[in-house]
Amino acid sequence: MMYPKIPLAQSIIEICQQKGVQHIVISPGSRNAPLTIGFTNNPYFKCYSIADERCAAFFALGIAQQIQKPVAVVCTSGSAVLNYYPAVAEAFYSQIPLVVVSADRPQSKIDIGDGQTIRQENVMGNHCLYNANLREDASAENDHHIQMALHVAVTQKGPVHINAPFEEPLYETVTELQVNPEIIEFITEDKHFSLGNNTKETWNKATKKLVLVGELFPNSLEQKYLDILAHDPSVVVLTEKTSNLHHPTFINQIDTLITPFDDEDFKAFQPEILLTFGGMVVSKRIKAFLRKYKPVHHWHVDELRAYDTFGALTFHYETKINTFLNQLLTVDTMESSYKSSIATIWKDRVTKQEEYTAKIPFSDFKVFDFICQNLPTNSQLQVSNSSAIRYLQLFDLDSSLQVFCNRGTSGIDGSTSTAIGAALASDLPTILITGDISFLYDSNALWNNYIPKNFKIILLNNSGGGIFRILPGHQETETFNRYFETSHQLNASHLANMYGLDYFEANDETSLQQQYSAFLNQNEKPSILEIFTPEKVNNGILLAFFSQLS
Repeated sequence: MMYPKIPLAQSIIEICQQKGVQHIVISPGSRNAPLTIGFTNNPYFKCYSIADERCAAFFALGIAQQIQKPVAVVCTSGSAVLNYYPAVAEAFYSQIPLVVVSADRPQSKIDIGDGQTIRQENVMGNHCLYNANLREDASAENDHHIQMALHVAVTQKGPVHINAPFEEPLYETVTELQVNPEIIEFITEDKHFSLGNNTKETWNKATKKLVLVGELFPNSLEQKYLDILAHDPSVVVLTEKTSNLHHPTFINQIDTLITPFDDEDFKAFQPEILLTFGGMVVSKRIKAFLRKYKPVHHWHVDELRAYDTFGALTFHYETKINTFLNQLLTVDTMESSYKSSIATIWKDRVTKQEEYTAKIPFSDFKVFDFICQNLPTNSQLQVSNSSAIRYLQLFDLDSSLQVFCNRGTSGIDGSTSTAIGAALASDLPTILITGDISFLYDSNALWNNYIPKNFKIILLNNSGGGIFRILPGHQETETFNRYFETSHQLNASHLANMYGLDYFEANDETSLQQQYSAFLNQNEKPSILEIFTPEKVNNGILLAFFSQLS
């Protein structure tokens, strides 16, 4: 087997193999040549070449999102590593184990005017859980730092940074290993969790209990706990599409439910106990409600973190949600009208939404209604941020669909790259739903030789950042159109042609129905369905929807 001659590079590669880091996303460069040579010549590793570092990091993030294991990104020295930062921040807040391995100049070359050189040590320190700043020579200390970084990525679920200085020559190889790193078996003690009787009594006595579920990996919760919550008259369960949690009694369109509420309604809905678990919550309205109408108790369940999102956190239970619910829930329930009163309101909301959707013209709202009713079952749905994920919250989806979105930082950067990485790592066919600004922003994502043939992109093109039209402060001025909405007349047809994707387009209901079927049936190569909607109509239809619910 061929190995890089530099011992430090050998140590990094050997430790990654011993610790089970198999997926390696490499961006071309010279300073990282020792790592590239070592990883690509070892059959254990699955290596990918992605030229754009920002895209590479989000591509790796998508793989790690699906396999729930560390994935490494490898780059050269200088500004290259800075392009990883958006994905690193996303990995930090979404608790995804992303391993950054950056090649660096030796310490003697930093800040003396040497080319392609910046201060790389701790460069992403605010959002990396561990920073392994290695020294140039292989050593037991370096080996410990490398292994600790990988250990932290797994146990604390987040990004880590390994910075490795290499001196020239960089391309020399050997056929025998010169290092034999001592592999450390870190001992992680299982935390014993026992729920106190006071907590159980408080739960059992409460007649208004609201369960709010954030971002959650599919099949995270055992069915028996879903059933108990679903049949408790004192419990209302609110989920989002990224919660990947389903039951006929759960309400999965939060904004549709609470937007028409007045002060009296909010007070009636105000819970005694708020139980939260999962990651970030999309709905701004539920955050505003719970910040103003605070629960008496807010319990958050997570092994690692608890954000005081609503300014009402009373306790963080550091355990798995199944463990917590196993000790909390009993089959006995408290008499309450909490669930039934909300169920009555929800039934009326559903009827009014159906009536409204039937009469509106072609628009973003109409398109999302059509898409959500016609997505192929047993698929993975990746969704970009901004308008796309918020529109998706307003419609029902088949329970067989798995939904993912980069809600850690809620940025539009990297949505397509993440989706392609996730598609590659998943057994399910993958569809990305994205807006025009997010798609164009991450168009280098298509500069990728690993896009699965059955990967599909549904692109809603409303000629700009349509979400700004529904936010406070919208005015029809040149400043707004140019600097907020970023109006444009671009389309994806030439990008599709350049990167070899099949291209379909629709601009009304008839063409959408016709093109959608052909788009879904194309599985010989990746494809894009671009749907053009009326820029200046969409916001009015959306805002009128919430008015019609009252």
